[in-house]
Amino acid sequence: MPSPPTLLAAVLWSLIFAMPATLSAEPLPADLPPDPFLWLEDIGGTEPLNWVRQRNAESVATLAESGAFSGLEARLLSILDSKERIPLVSRIGDHFYNFWRDAAHPKGLWRRTTLASYRTAEPTWETVLDLDALAAAERENWVWHGAVVLEPEDRRCLVMLSRGGADADVAREFDLGKGLFVEDGFQLPEAKNRLGWRTIDSLFVATDFGPGSLTTSGYPRTVREWSRGTPLSSARIVYEGEAEDMSVSAYRDPTPGFERDFVQRQKTFYSSELFLRRNEELIRVEKPDDANASVQREWLLIELRSNWTVAGTTYPAGALLAADFERFLGGEREFQVLFTPTERTSLVSYAPTRNHLILTTLDTVRYRLFVLTCRDGKWGRQPLAGVPDFGTATATPLDDLESDDFFLLTANPLEPSTLALGTLNGEGQGGSLEKLKATPAFFDATKLAVTQHEARSKDGTRIPYFQIARADLPLDGSTPTQLYGYGGFEIPLVPGYDPLAGAAWLESGNVSVIANIRGGGEFGPAWHQAALKANRPRAYEDFIAVAEDLVARRITSPARLGIKGGSNGGLLVGNMYTMRPELFGAVVCQVPLLDMRRFHTLLAGASWMGEYGNPDLPEEWAFIQSFSPYHNVDPAQTYPPLLITTSTRDDRVHPAHARKMTARLREMGKDVLYYENIEGGHGGAADNKQRAFMDALGWTFLRQKLRAD
Repeated sequence: MPSPPTLLAAVLWSLIFAMPATLSAEPLPADLPPDPFLWLEDIGGTEPLNWVRQRNAESVATLAESGAFSGLEARLLSILDSKERIPLVSRIGDHFYNFWRDAAHPKGLWRRTTLASYRTAEPTWETVLDLDALAAAERENWVWHGAVVLEPEDRRCLVMLSRGGADADVAREFDLGKGLFVEDGFQLPEAKNRLGWRTIDSLFVATDFGPGSLTTSGYPRTVREWSRGTPLSSARIVYEGEAEDMSVSAYRDPTPGFERDFVQRQKTFYSSELFLRRNEELIRVEKPDDANASVQREWLLIELRSNWTVAGTTYPAGALLAADFERFLGGEREFQVLFTPTERTSLVSYAPTRNHLILTTLDTVRYRLFVLTCRDGKWGRQPLAGVPDFGTATATPLDDLESDDFFLLTANPLEPSTLALGTLNGEGQGGSLEKLKATPAFFDATKLAVTQHEARSKDGTRIPYFQIARADLPLDGSTPTQLYGYGGFEIPLVPGYDPLAGAAWLESGNVSVIANIRGGGEFGPAWHQAALKANRPRAYEDFIAVAEDLVARRITSPARLGIKGGSNGGLLVGNMYTMRPELFGAVVCQVPLLDMRRFHTLLAGASWMGEYGNPDLPEEWAFIQSFSPYHNVDPAQTYPPLLITTSTRDDRVHPAHARKMTARLREMGKDVLYYENIEGGHGGAADNKQRAFMDALGWTFLRQKLRAD
């Protein structure tokens, strides 16, 4: 979604730019007047883009034409381009690959080294693909989207490239041994592709095959098997979903001795079906639709999002179950419980090594990692050392087909990232971690402290939040404070090391706060489901409770309290703007949803109705309208200063949300600034320079409005 983590043509782009202003509008309810700003939905139309350029010029004149802005932008760019950043790598065959951007390579280098060289302070890198050179030669603004590798051979891959940072991308076959694109190799035009290797000479392809081949969300609804040397149009259908589904895909498990093909039908964000493809037949894996399932070697792993009663036993929502896959297909329903949630613990993710499973969990919004090992058919659990008390921890297996080695990347808000290499033994215990790399301190954190607090929401629910502030902070309500939230799609927020926020905001003595509101994944599925659809206001009440608690604790005051959010978080702060304008001194709203009457008709919006509801149903529009900022602004109300930013190339959340809200507020004479980056996709920026500029806009706005300089 509106979020975060996905690989989603010139032809498609031209079609997007040619979309009529009215699109597929449903008749508005009788109580809603016609929308006077529908013309801004024409993404690439001459008149809308002229409007965008005018707004951009106003914002640049107000925020960017100052020495303070230039100095901040330069500092942020120096951090993003720093050669002292950790070059994170992934293993392909005998090499470790890294994608790297800096001042000399703004679009980036895909490069590789050996593990022995990577262990040194200055690794020797071999360039595999120079994206700047490719973009210049082809006169395209290519943005790196990654590579899909043929395993276990590790000699071919599909390089994914996006124009300007959109979700849609092109795919080209690349020979890793020769370092060249394969002449007459597999190529796919621009689309929201879902691709996977089946063999060296065949792919699973889910893409835009023309009329009727996409879902209402704009993703592929058919997955096909495409053989080398044949036209894409002749690819044989493996599975066809429904038009109302979100997407479909297929992949091959290359694990030696367990080679299998799978098809995934993503019905909604929260419901899916998994099929084993065996002897040209599809065998459905029986599970609750809202559960996630994967297969690792002999094991079927099922992550529950609701309670499941099977074979006389009820397993709770949030649990992780394991069963022998072949026995399960044969009808056996014997599970081992690998993780059971509690009121304040939840499962974030799991990742397999050759002989183990690494679980990432949250305990009161603090990362805790465990290693699971199966011996004699029974699973045991050991804690994984090296995880900070506050902060982030990510364990990444080097190669789940062959190795029990893993990278551990850790950080906390006051200490830069550290990368270590570990190996799990037969008992699932890690030996000493070998520290490989560390990021330098990019800002002065010596006077800062991280603390965790709780606010009481309107219904009495305890809402945790993290505060990063000076240890000797004066409790007089005078300190400029930035409050950030998301609250959607079961995504948890955990504070890590943010050098840009540190340099732009914290170092000056200001406060940053992260609110763990309902709708997120901090406490598992129930925490998320508590703010779905008609219950969406619970997330907004939680955010208000945190803001009020900051004021009550005398950390800050409404005039000095700024809020920031992007995507679904943009919807959050948009609602704070309309619901409690007196509580905030400034609002930064990034790549947002704001028009909740038409969100489902714009780009990928139809896939989010499971989160927000269907505005075409009168009984659901009745509650959706209450959290549609575009429809709730009041000409008579006094609102805090607002900065709205988006991207023309965002093909996930339509830029019309931001455009139309700005136009409506300008018509009412409200204090609103707007900036639309022509490139950048849903992330808002296509390279480090653009990101530094966009970030500097937001921080400069907060500094000005909250008197934070």
